[in-house]
Amino acid sequence: MGTAQFWQQTGLGLVELVGQIAVIVIPLMIFMEIMKDLNILDRISGKLHWTVKPFGMKPDAVFPLMVGLVFGIAYGAGLIIQAAREGTLCKRDLYLISLFLVINHSVFEDTLLFVAIGANGWVLLAFRFAASILVTWAVSRFLMPAGREDTA
Repeated sequence: MGTAQFWQQTGLGLVELVGQIAVIVIPLMIFMEIMKDLNILDRISGKLHWTVKPFGMKPDAVFPLMVGLVFGIAYGAGLIIQAAREGTLCKRDLYLISLFLVINHSVFEDTLLFVAIGANGWVLLAFRFAASILVTWAVSRFLMPAGREDTA
């Protein structure tokens, strides 16, 4: 394979990947805006605030965190970036969401991959989830205590 062919395939692969991400992220962002306009997002965030409360995060952090957990960092990033641009979350909340997702991302894909090679999926899920909760809690408690409300 020549250098020109390599770069051509690499470029086409990147364009295809960006297209695949856009196909999921754009409708997700539109869906989120509709949910915001109908105040559904506020109700969901209010009911699930207990999930982020131990980290000292605002209820607005629930939705980007849940989307990142379910769809992964690449897709959740669209919502996290949007929240940062809108200023609905402070830098601390954005950092803690990102930290949690770095430890506990690609929950479905990674688990299925490791199960395919013989790992126990439940043990893997439990360990990753516990590690993400413990590390995020420790950082939120000791390195970034609540009270810093600087917006992104």
